[in-house]
Amino acid sequence: MNVTQNVTQNELVETAQKTAQKTAQKTAQKIIELIKGNGAITRGELAAKVGITERGVKWQLNQLKNKGIIKRVGPDRGGHWEVIESRE
Repeated sequence: MNVTQNVTQNELVETAQKTAQKTAQKTAQKIIELIKGNGAITRGELAAKVGITERGVKWQLNQLKNKGIIKRVGPDRGGHWEVIESRE
């Protein structure tokens, strides 16, 4: 592999990482908007509406909770989500 190929590959990796980060941010924003519209929305419903897996939704929800953007009120069944801080 020559220097030019190495630089190009590094640029591709960097671009892919930036794209993944932007996609995750857009997904998180979609989840926040859906929760604002219906705090009782389930992970399954979020997954269907956002277009990712339930596991992906769980990861996003944990990220949003850890950042203090959302919180879960009440039990797993019968509880609801609340948006504490909007990232707009």
